[in-house]
Parts: sequence; structure tokens; C-alpha cells
Amino acid sequence: MFVAKFNYICLKNKLTMEECISVFDMLKIGIGPSSSHTLGPWRAAERFLEEMRDENVIATVTRIKTDLYGSLSLTGIGHATDLAVMLGLSGQDPEYIPVDDIDGIIKSIKDNNQIILGNEFTIPFDIQKDIVFNKQFLPFHSNGMTFTAYAADEELYTETYYSIGGGFVVKEERINAKKKIEIKCAFPFPTDKAVDLLKYCETENKKISEIVYENEKSMRTEEVIDHELMRIWNTMLECMYIGCHTEGILPGGLNVRRRAFDMHQNLIGLSNYSDPQTWLEEIRLTEVKFRQILKWVSCFALAVNEVNAALGRIVTAPTNGSAGVIPSVLMYYLVIENHDAGPKEIKQFLLVAGEIGSIFKKGSTISAAMGGCQAEIGVSSSMAAAALCELMGGTPAQVLMAAEIAMEHHLGLTCDPIGGLVQIPCIERNTMGAIKAINAAELALETDPKNAKVPLDKVVNTMWETAKDMNNKYKETSEGGLAVAVNMADC
Repeated sequence: MFVAKFNYICLKNKLTMEECISVFDMLKIGIGPSSSHTLGPWRAAERFLEEMRDENVIATVTRIKTDLYGSLSLTGIGHATDLAVMLGLSGQDPEYIPVDDIDGIIKSIKDNNQIILGNEFTIPFDIQKDIVFNKQFLPFHSNGMTFTAYAADEELYTETYYSIGGGFVVKEERINAKKKIEIKCAFPFPTDKAVDLLKYCETENKKISEIVYENEKSMRTEEVIDHELMRIWNTMLECMYIGCHTEGILPGGLNVRRRAFDMHQNLIGLSNYSDPQTWLEEIRLTEVKFRQILKWVSCFALAVNEVNAALGRIVTAPTNGSAGVIPSVLMYYLVIENHDAGPKEIKQFLLVAGEIGSIFKKGSTISAAMGGCQAEIGVSSSMAAAALCELMGGTPAQVLMAAEIAMEHHLGLTCDPIGGLVQIPCIERNTMGAIKAINAAELALETDPKNAKVPLDKVVNTMWETAKDMNNKYKETSEGGLAVAVNMADC
């Protein structure tokens, strides 16, 4: 819960999140299938409840209406936005709710036409009337939503929020991503751009992970940082484990068959294990050839995003739709590259990945509704490439080069989910992003940074300009690309 609370404190005190982005803001534990369309609205509903408590009006509420706008409306059903709103208003927390409880809570709301507001007050709730999908877009961001609480027939409290990607929720998104903010947080090494980060590494003679760790220590103790980083990794590992051991058809109507289960069975054979950690050790004993490596990395990524598509627990990294890239690349390092690696390397990887993600968040966007899939898979691939490069011995300059290479070859990637579901082409794209990340890291390791032609900050800026030029129908609206070329009926 401390992650969500930190986000809220920064916003409440009017500290712009772009200026104090923690690793734990970029890597959040939550529920699938979408960070901007599921986790964001869920957090917004929680925040609305908290504000009503602060105003001492929640006990008098007799009805709550939620209006969803723009991309939240166009792909909201496929992204479970309506379910997320109901769960948030029910007082459930996406980080800790038992996944098996979700269906029961939703069924109870639908069957009884009631919701237990904040898990305290029972009020009438008609899904057809109280969650409204409006196709028009609000001015500040594609993912807008307005909550309105009533006492009898009178409006009691209303607020509008924007889900700006990666589970971040604000009341008003900045229009210009490059706008300078006056208020700075107390990081010892505040970083807006990659060039700032590199300068710190050079002057302090530290790795990127060490610089990031110093920043994190300005907000929480080393014990908390280490514990939370390992909790993130253990959630990723468990997610991969669950995905590799679950078969069947994904929900939503596309009849997408889970593939990680079959691929995993073919790769691991009759190995004996009983939990995620012993499973990891058994994978280390399997055959290592190029094709097997490709299959293992793809299997890990598929597993995560199949869990995500089924409303399972995942780590937003930096979004839910791209949640498979970072864990699959880290798992690749642990089971293929370095069998002696453990918590030290895991924490190092996550620190670097989180920092690279924050640079894209500050200078561009991690919202597919704003920038297409380059903002999701592209950013996650860049994060993973940089983190892997540092673990493989890359210098800070090479690490930033790895991030740049990965994003450079995702520029312009559209977001066109069929049926508004985070399944096709989203699940497979995670496998591609992971493989590209590994390739980018290897290219950077074999390159003298002095010969680089494109610095990371240039590609971040280019991604933002590309996002602004991209047609809206390719920005998570399901109004273009594969989303219109393939009909639900064809599946």
C-alpha cells in the first residue's frame, strides 16, 4: 500500500510526479489487463472515496455515477474498466485483493444491484445507469473519467481524473511534456534527462543502479527498498510460474488459447519442482541452444501477459500491456546468463529499469492512448535492455545506448487491440520486445559509446513527436489497424 500512498502524497502536495518518480512508481503490483484502463480507473475510484472521506460526505452518499470518456470508453469493456471502477468503489485494493475474490465481488454487485461503498456503506448501484461510456474525449488526456456522488437527487461531490498510463492518475495532465516544473523533490541526484544521469555517473564514479539507489534512500530506508524490490520480483516470478502452469482459453470472446503452458511443457519435460524458486533452478538445468533461449524468453513473456489478460496479478512495468518484457529478460539473465545471480543482481536490474522508464515518463509518455504501443512495449523494451546491459558489465554510457537502441526500433508502433482486449497483438508483442531488449543490450556492449549517433534523449523526444503526429485511431481506440481488419466474429 505504501506505493499508492506515496503517489497520492506527491499529488496532494502538488509535487509533480514527473519530478519525483520512484522506481516503485514505475514498477507497481496490480491487477490486469491494463494499467491505464484498469489500474488507473481503479486507483481513481479509490482516490475519489478518500476525498469524500476527507470532505466528510461519504456517509451521506446514496448514488455514484461514473462517466468514462475517450479511450476509456472506446476500449473500456475489453480492458475491464467498468469492473475496475466497481472494485475501486468497493474499497478493494488492486495490490492486495485476492484474485479469486474478484469474480464474486462483481457478481454480487450485478445480482443485487448494490455496491458496498468503500467496504462500509451499502448503496444502490445499477451498472447500466451508473457507469456511462461517452465516446467524446476530454481536453487534457484521452483517458478521462468523472465521478459524481449524489445525496438523494442532489449532486454532492464530483471530480474528474485522468489515467495517464502506468497506473498514474492526475486531475489535470500537462499538455506539453517538456514543460518545466518549478517544484523539485529532494533527490540527491534529480534527473530529467539521460544526459543528467550520465553526468552523475561520471562525476560520482557510480553505476546507474547506484545513483538510483541513492535517490530511493532519500524517501525510504534501505530495508524497505530492498524488501519492496524483492517483493516486486517475487510477484513477477510467481506470475510467470502461474502463466506457465495454466492452460485454457482467455476470457473476452476472442477465444485466444493460452500458449505458455504448452511451450513450457515442451521445454521443461518431466522436471521435478514444487514452487517458483525450485522451478527457476530446474530451468537452469535445461538445454541451452539459441532456439531454446528464444523459446524460453518468449514463454516467460507469454505467461505474464496471459495472466494479465485473465485479470491476474502482475507487475505494471511500466504498463500492464507490456508487463511481460522486464520479467522475461531478467529471468533470461538468471537462468541462462548467470546461474550465480541472486537478490543483488535482481535489485540492480529493477533499479536501472525503473530509472529508464522514468526518463520516458518525464520526456514523452508511457500511455498507449497518447503514444500508441511505442509508449508501452517500446518503453518496456528500453528499460529491460538498459538493465540487462548493466548486469552484463556495460558502462553507464553503454547502458543508455542499449535503452536508445531498443526504443529506436519500436518508434511508430501502433496500439490496435482487437476487440479492445489486451490479447491480440499485445501478448505476442511482449515476446518481441523482450528479444529486442536482449539484442539491444548485446549491440551496446559491442559498441564504443563515442561512436553513437543517436543519444537516448533524442530518441525520447522523437518518440514524443511521433506520438503527437500519430493518428488517434492507432492510439488504443480500437478504431484502426488490426482492430478493424479482424472482426470479433472472425475469431
